[in-house]
Amino acid sequence: MLDWKSLYSPKRLGTEDRVAEDPDSIRNPYQRDYDRLIFSSAFRRLQNKTQVFPLPGSIFVHNRLTHSLEVSSVGRSLGSIIGQRIAAEKHKDDGNFQRFYNYELGSVIAAACLAHDIGNPPFGHSGEAAISAYFKTLPNDELGKLKNQLTENQYSDLLHFEGNANGLRLLTHSFNETALGGMRLTYTTLVSMVKYPCESNAGHQKHILNRKKYGYFETEKDTFSKLAKEFNLVSISDTQMAYARHPFVYLVEAADDICYQIIDWEDAYRLKIISLEKAITVLLAFFPAEGAFTRERASEIVGKINDSNQKIAFLRATVINFLLEKCADVFWTNQDAILSGSYSKSLTDDLDAEILIPLNTLKEISIKEIYNYRSVVEIELAGYKILGGLMEEFIPAVLYSDKPNSTKLLQLLPSQFVYSGEDTYLKIQSVLDFISGMTDIYAVDLYRKIKGIALPELK
Repeated sequence: MLDWKSLYSPKRLGTEDRVAEDPDSIRNPYQRDYDRLIFSSAFRRLQNKTQVFPLPGSIFVHNRLTHSLEVSSVGRSLGSIIGQRIAAEKHKDDGNFQRFYNYELGSVIAAACLAHDIGNPPFGHSGEAAISAYFKTLPNDELGKLKNQLTENQYSDLLHFEGNANGLRLLTHSFNETALGGMRLTYTTLVSMVKYPCESNAGHQKHILNRKKYGYFETEKDTFSKLAKEFNLVSISDTQMAYARHPFVYLVEAADDICYQIIDWEDAYRLKIISLEKAITVLLAFFPAEGAFTRERASEIVGKINDSNQKIAFLRATVINFLLEKCADVFWTNQDAILSGSYSKSLTDDLDAEILIPLNTLKEISIKEIYNYRSVVEIELAGYKILGGLMEEFIPAVLYSDKPNSTKLLQLLPSQFVYSGEDTYLKIQSVLDFISGMTDIYAVDLYRKIKGIALPELK
């Protein structure tokens, strides 16, 4: 069973020999992580990656960057609530322990939340599906040849491309630089964003929370092993690399779940996908019938607000706060199971019925009316076609240098992604690094040019 005292470390990937804690520093180690992430080009590119609705438009909706910032804000609050509860009950005579949980856990969760979508390819989940589909639909002889050149996990990595695993790679891989450790984030921030702490062959088990997907590619196996060893994560398999989550992951996941459900609802109203009446009715259902802030009281406040957008904004903010506090309570109630590795639910799935029922109602309507709305489906289909088309060009080029145009195509790869060795898996990963890092607009533009749909301009 894990202990609160063993769950944090200021150690940084790539500079493990220079660990230093300075309680008088203006920024704690995890605030430094946050700053490194927010100033990174990988994070900046999220501003042109689709969250749900097509970008751009006359009505501003959320993209991956604004979503990540909001998740980070909620995550900071969750981390601060839990941290202060832990500090109030545990190791009151330990200065480092008290400092971390009173003042630093919020920064850890904020940084991990900021990075939680950083590995997502263009066009979100349809981008992941397009990358995977390219390999799954190869002719049998080509697929068999590829399989013979790869390990089981490498083969599974390609057939089930995973944005979460790609995020860990992006943050920790050096990309042809001599300095090791990628962004050199702390072990604590990195482990807090590994939602599925298992290798690809141990993943895809939908009935097991920790293994619904997977958390790292074969190339990051050693990196993840360092994290698992540092925090003594609980192993849950005798035959595969699969672990229970680090406890902080539940807070990052809850912040993401809260934000995307409620914010997508607000965006759908602004785009007139759902009516004002329905948007208000569903959000009011989260308020209790009795208590300090009742449904009746919330309805009165909404009635006094003139601007329709502000009505929804008020309800959105209050419901997020409700969910945040309730998730903190669920985490605290189940802390022993979480520390032992036996807790098997997300925090939002374990809420009391009074708030879980309206949340599930909102989810059901969202699936039916928002996520299957025409423009959402169209952007998914377009993304699938565009990324599939890029894969069709670049994968054969990197594997077969004698093919027509291979040399020309590979000249388009930025130097940070160029791999000059003979390892088939690493060749393919160099292309996946390039394609998954694209913005939506760049992917569309490059697809049109290399397919001959549009001609490049001299600049």
